[in-house]
Amino acid sequence: MEPILTINNLTKKFGYLTAVKDLSFTINKGNVYGILGPNGSGKSTTLGIVLNVVNKTHGNFHWFDGNTSTHDALKKVGAIIERPNFYPYMTALQNLKLVCKIKGVPYHKIDEKLEIVGLSERKNSEFSTYSLGMKQRLAIASALLNDPEILILDEPTNGLDPQGIHQIREIIKQIAANGTTILLASHLLDEVEKVCSHVVVLRKGEKLYSGRVDEMISSHGFFELKSNHQNELIQLLENHPTFGKIKINNDLVTAFLNEPLEAENFNKLLFENNIVLTHLVKRKESLEEQFLQLTNNHQNA
Repeated sequence: MEPILTINNLTKKFGYLTAVKDLSFTINKGNVYGILGPNGSGKSTTLGIVLNVVNKTHGNFHWFDGNTSTHDALKKVGAIIERPNFYPYMTALQNLKLVCKIKGVPYHKIDEKLEIVGLSERKNSEFSTYSLGMKQRLAIASALLNDPEILILDEPTNGLDPQGIHQIREIIKQIAANGTTILLASHLLDEVEKVCSHVVVLRKGEKLYSGRVDEMISSHGFFELKSNHQNELIQLLENHPTFGKIKINNDLVTAFLNEPLEAENFNKLLFENNIVLTHLVKRKESLEEQFLQLTNNHQNA
């Protein structure tokens, strides 16, 4: 695994407020990372620190192998952490030419990046005529001009309509498929679930979890069950090591799995114990359910 960004015990205090608290995680090449948390959880502050726009209080971070200065490393980083800031009465093409001059990038890159974000046909339109979604897509094109190794996006779909959200998410997936590592901050569980391979969950500046999205809580899912032999069913579930938490809501029994179990095998087991089911559905916990479980567990700890 080739690290792109390593964060060790990072802390940021604004007076009495601790925005980021003893945060550590590593971002490896070739993945899509989400920093997930509600507003005020320290996502933007963390991005600001690693992009050298916010000073840290304690801890450290390093880019790539640790032998590159942050100044030089940031030449290989593309980032959008503010609202897109272009000249309104200049065209998309003119704006991107200006960015090329600042970054020392050849102009021929412009068409390639506009193609990625689906703005080739509107490149000669003034920025002021763009919708919010188009402005955001132009910002992504701008951040890609220097062919960065990592693209950092802070709440990339904020304020967009459903179509705009879908377009941005598809573009992010396409960029990742071409080998660019992506780090995006989001308060939307749905976004992280659809776009990211890895997630760091923050709450009040503290890390609750970091790892693969599909392993966020090693959930094996749950069964929703109904039976005319409810008492016998509950007794069997409570005495069986494969099952953990069991919830009963009227005639619906929800049994959470501690280990994998296929519906077919489970049904057979019940049948052998003379329990006939009138309803059997196997479900996987959504990231939302897992996230709530994680934050609730943390609050109760």
